Amino acid sequence: MHPLAHPLSDRRIVLCVAGGIAAYKSVELLRLLTKAGASVQVAMTRSATEFVGVLTFQTLSGHRVFTDLFDNQQDAEIGHIRVADGADLILVAPATANVLARITAGMANDPVTAAVIASRAPILIAPAMNVNMWTNAAVQANVETLAQRGMLFVGPEQGFLACKWTGAGRLSEPADIVEAATRVLCPQDMQGLKVVISAGGTQEALDPVRFLGNRSTGKMGLALSRAASRRGAEVTLVHGPTSATPNTGATNVAVRSAKQMCEAVCHAQTGADLVVMAAAVADYRPTTVEAQKLKKESFGEAPALPLERTEDILAKLGAERIGTRPYLVGFAAETEDVASAAQGKLTRKQCDMIVANDVGQSDRGFGSDDNAVELFTATGHRSSLALASKDSIAHGILDQALREMGGQS
Repeated sequence: MHPLAHPLSDRRIVLCVAGGIAAYKSVELLRLLTKAGASVQVAMTRSATEFVGVLTFQTLSGHRVFTDLFDNQQDAEIGHIRVADGADLILVAPATANVLARITAGMANDPVTAAVIASRAPILIAPAMNVNMWTNAAVQANVETLAQRGMLFVGPEQGFLACKWTGAGRLSEPADIVEAATRVLCPQDMQGLKVVISAGGTQEALDPVRFLGNRSTGKMGLALSRAASRRGAEVTLVHGPTSATPNTGATNVAVRSAKQMCEAVCHAQTGADLVVMAAAVADYRPTTVEAQKLKKESFGEAPALPLERTEDILAKLGAERIGTRPYLVGFAAETEDVASAAQGKLTRKQCDMIVANDVGQSDRGFGSDDNAVELFTATGHRSSLALASKDSIAHGILDQALREMGGQS
């Protein structure tokens, strides 16, 4: 796998679809898995084919769908043993109460249960059923037994169910299932590490309506938090206002101003092994915050806005580290002389690493899903990460941090 590829890239996943109405969500799940680069083989129970057609899964996956243990032509080309044995992950979604019971009993009388029983790969189960079925003592006993055997679960969620009931039993959203699968297949080389990451811009209030801010969306910091939590770290994400999807695997602390971010980061970094300041913190704020909205008339023709410096969080963290200190990574968002600015910041802020990116280019940086960065370390290392998704860039940054910290990437 390319070092900056998605963690699911080139992984072989067997998607096992059981016969429930939630099977329609498995189509979107398959699409997201293949979009991430996974090679997906679908196995379906006979009842699952009543809800979603085989051709749909076959077209999206590019592989023949495994539907019958006794189809000689199909078995000759695929075979449930070969399908299961070659998998990196078995993903059962949706898993009905019936399938859970048969897996618990060790049965292998359909393609889904046969794939589960025949595989030595990790098994991730996404249950979906009526709330009364999910809370039934027999179902819960089966779930507990399977968990004790090492099988992993994602969901179910609370919500409105197809049976018109409301409660637990709703299949997790496909994106959440993909995230769970990604964590299962990621190397757990950050297990036991405590990581603090800041993300997004800050907003410095002028009055109840207006503020000073910047164009940071928080996507890079959120990608770093996802990458770290996927690799087993205990992550605290301190983020400014953002419309990006939060990281459900982290402790999320929402802040608005530079002062609030400084307080939250300084509190969270106690006992941390790694701190990554990916946030674009405002450099200045208005000296006073008006209690009421300022009218245009109050500004005059040539308004003067008195400003003061905000807290320099990165410099504060760099200056205060003594003895067993967290490894400190800062970001330098520049539009010119990127390398020179990054090296100067590395020294001034007493960081261990600076991640420099040219935000003046339209295909990367603020608001983009992609990025390209240069890494500068206090040990003299310098390297580049070519244009790739921010999720991929995040793993590259963490790889270098782990090497510098003495870990294995």
